[in-house]
Parts: sequence; structure tokens; C-alpha cells
Amino acid sequence: MAYYWFKTFHLIGIVVWFAGLFYLVRLFVYHAEANEKPEPAQSILKQQYQLMEKRLYNIITTPGMVVTVAMAIGLIRTEPEILKSSWLHIKFLFVGLLLIYHFWCGRIIKQLEKGENTWSGQKFRALNEAPTLLLVVIVMLAVFKNSFPLDIATWLIVGLVIIMAGSIQFYAKIRRQNEAKLNSQPLTNE
Repeated sequence: MAYYWFKTFHLIGIVVWFAGLFYLVRLFVYHAEANEKPEPAQSILKQQYQLMEKRLYNIITTPGMVVTVAMAIGLIRTEPEILKSSWLHIKFLFVGLLLIYHFWCGRIIKQLEKGENTWSGQKFRALNEAPTLLLVVIVMLAVFKNSFPLDIATWLIVGLVIIMAGSIQFYAKIRRQNEAKLNSQPLTNE
């Protein structure tokens, strides 16, 4: 019975953790783009994003990570023989990458607060896709286990990377066009 409780809260932790990671880097995008705003809007927006980033990271994302990892340890303790599975070792590798990503995001929060991070919104948009790729691989490993379809999974990841990169470029192009239109419109006195 303990296995099911650990699994339940492991899955809940995963959902919370990923929701936080997805939104956190989206806040980084907005934070970086606030630099393009005139004062006082720039300072107000950056201060608000700093507050939101810290709260999201400390109150939602990190606790989600802790619950996920703690429940995974509980799962392993209920079924220690699972440690002999090669798919689990590969999954640990990808979870390790996700943990590195998580703590790197914490570092970015501090850099943004100090004004030391010069990444553009577009670079943060690309960074925001990393947890999606990790999530796909981690879930596939958990579902397929030792029957992991490496060939199909490889093509799936390559396809996702191409779609994501194309979407980011397409959005950037549309955004530039919209900004050019706004800048070319004459001001009216209404």
C-alpha cells in the first residue's frame, strides 16, 4: 500500500515541479523584455518579476522538486530490486539534468536581480523548451521501461526540437513585424 501513496505523491510532485519550471522561465522572458520598456515601467516591471520569480521558485517549484525526489526515494525503498533496471539508471541521468536545470534557474534569478544576466527574451524562450524535452524522455522511460523505443523516441525528440526552434523563430519574426508596424504608425490626438 505504501508504494501507491509514494507513487501518488511522486506524480503530484512532478506536476507541481514542472508547472513551476515552465512558468518560471516564462517570467525570465518577461523580465528580459522589461529592459526594452521606458522608465518608470522598466523598474516597476523588473521589481514585480523578481518578486514573482522568487516566490514561484521558493514556494512552488522547489517544494515540487523536493516532493518528487523524496517520493522517488520512497518508491525505491518499497521496491529496491528496481535499482537493477537499466532504464531507471538512464532515467536518473535525465532527472539529474533536470535537477541541474532547476538549480541553474535559481542562479538565473539571482543574476537577473543583480542585473548580471544579459540574455534576451528569445534566448529564454529557447531555454524554456528544455524541461519539455526532459519531461518527454523521462515519461517515456517510465512508461516503456526496458522496451524503450530508441529509434522512435530519437525521431520524436528531433522533431520536437525542430518544431520548437521553428516556433521560436516564427514568433520572433511576427513580433518584429508587429513592432515595426507600431513604430511606423503616426500618433493621433484622440
